Amino acid sequence: MNTSFLIAIFTGTVIAATPLIYAALGELVAERAGVLNLGVEGMMLVGALTAFAVSVTTGSLMLGFLAAACASMLLALLFAFLTLTLQTNQVATGLALTLFGLGLSAFLGRAFAGLPGQGIPDVHLPGLSDLPVIGPLLFRFDLAVYGSVLLYAALHYFLNHTRGGLLLRAVGESPAVAHALGQPVLKTRYLAVLFGGATSGLAGAYLSTGLTPMWVEGMSSGRGWIALALVVFATWKPLRVLLGAYLFGGVTVLQLHAQGFGINVPSELLSMLPYVATIVVLVLICRDPRTILLNQPASLGKSFHPDV
Repeated sequence: MNTSFLIAIFTGTVIAATPLIYAALGELVAERAGVLNLGVEGMMLVGALTAFAVSVTTGSLMLGFLAAACASMLLALLFAFLTLTLQTNQVATGLALTLFGLGLSAFLGRAFAGLPGQGIPDVHLPGLSDLPVIGPLLFRFDLAVYGSVLLYAALHYFLNHTRGGLLLRAVGESPAVAHALGQPVLKTRYLAVLFGGATSGLAGAYLSTGLTPMWVEGMSSGRGWIALALVVFATWKPLRVLLGAYLFGGVTVLQLHAQGFGINVPSELLSMLPYVATIVVLVLICRDPRTILLNQPASLGKSFHPDV
């Protein structure tokens, strides 16, 4: 096992983890505000289709990513209106949103299936990108990869060192108390859900322009559900989301390279590894309820209306 192969494993892990980081961090914000949105998978698919369609039509990846964020935010706005204003059940509405996203992207994506897309170019920093070992490990990724790390850093700072982060956490813990103190509970939850929608759209955009520059029906392949599991796995902590995403990214890459190690296992079983790892980790964590309850927002999934 030479150095170039290990570098390929590392870079593949980082790239595979990037869409999970975007989607999971956005869902973490929504859940810290007390809103459980199970529609991440559907929003990712709509974002993936929108980014691919706009980038192919206009030739601009930046417009593609922006359109993807906006499209997924519209779905998130629909979810927020139904659950926060009309007080529908968050679990049922989130599942319906995923089914809607699956169907909508499959229907509208027929015209773009099989078309070649433009991938995201890697950043090249003169003098740094050409360094042996360090260069390919740190300085040869695309902007979306670096953006995911910056998003983590910004979110960590926001949640722990700003008044807005304190308000968000207070709304997630006790919306009734926050409302009694004059805080805009519904506005805060709306903004949190919209943020989660935007990052899910960016995650989907990376799937269709970064991981595989093409549109394929259902190309998220369950990553939205893994992102939801990551939030629980991380016990609602941004750093743990980041590390967990790299863990699952590593499992994904290893199952792709497993046969190169001489492992004679059917490819279908290897493809199951990321999802099996998700289940195993969740089972291990949930064995001790105190681990979950320690950081879980107290009002997660519970409806709130100022008049109630």
